[in-house]
Amino acid sequence: MNKQNRRRFLRNIASIPAIVMANKLLIRGGQSSNANHLSMTNSNYEPGYIQLQKTGELKARGEILHERMRSCDLCPRDCETNRIRGRRGDCNAHGHLEISSASPHYGEERELVGSRGSGTVFFTNCALLCVFCINYEISQQGRGQRQSIDDLADMMLFLQRHGCHNINIVSPTHYIPHILLALDKAVPRGLHLPLVYNTSGWEKKEVLEFLDGVVDIYLSDFKYDDAEAADKYSPGAYSYPEVTKEALTEMNRQVGVAHADEDTGLIYKGLMIRHLVMPENVARSDRVVRWIAQNLPKDTYVNIMSQYTPMFKAFDYPEIARRITRSEYRNVVTIARNAGLTNLRQQMI
Repeated sequence: MNKQNRRRFLRNIASIPAIVMANKLLIRGGQSSNANHLSMTNSNYEPGYIQLQKTGELKARGEILHERMRSCDLCPRDCETNRIRGRRGDCNAHGHLEISSASPHYGEERELVGSRGSGTVFFTNCALLCVFCINYEISQQGRGQRQSIDDLADMMLFLQRHGCHNINIVSPTHYIPHILLALDKAVPRGLHLPLVYNTSGWEKKEVLEFLDGVVDIYLSDFKYDDAEAADKYSPGAYSYPEVTKEALTEMNRQVGVAHADEDTGLIYKGLMIRHLVMPENVARSDRVVRWIAQNLPKDTYVNIMSQYTPMFKAFDYPEIARRITRSEYRNVVTIARNAGLTNLRQQMI
């Protein structure tokens, strides 16, 4: 997030009467002072999860996935921990929902942020365990607070009342059951915003199939196309390239290509891919963009990101203990263009 967006984000936090931050819950009853502000939305768009809730399918899927936490296999680590009994899996999550924050967010892609922000819920813990994670206090040190499924439903509805354009669930993999069950509770109370599934990309195809018709927008990383790099910088994630390619193919099958609405400038449905360029091409960015061009539609939305910043344990790895250079970034953009990708987002560097 650049300085301007960070200032705007902090200003909005200061004006929000209901928010979860760090280890303190400040949710208040009733509607926010912005309750009468409506999101700039396409009135013709209805998220698929609404119909699934009406038929009972949404709740049924959530309950099936919840049972799988008894020997958890929701993420590719397949740790088989009984999270329902309170044990923490390899992702460091147990069976209870833990959330770090819920607020309008202005640091996402402009097609999600719009004028009122993306309604972002940051879940605590993460399965990928990146050594350079910029949000390591949340993803690996567990900064957050235990919440109920009803609490999550309340947060979604609050973000909608505030005027956010979507519900953006960040690092959701280990809490998919809770999310589906919270949606089931929120829909009868009027939830109707597109659901953004904001993920590292390391997702099991068989689990993603439970999200078919639930997720409107997949906002997915494609971090590495090198198994050894994945294992080194996200310990234990040797399968990342193989699993993520299969996951991206499934995401594209479910929601198709993401294009902004001509009237609102917002995206309501589709696959959006992020790739973070890293120093020394350790992630093999060249192979990442070429794979996308060869295996997904040429107009797939791809955000080539330049903001890599060494954080957390990155300084233990000299090759990634620095920012990237202009030439490293521009080289990736050139390769992506030459590969035929036509829907690129670029960042300043």
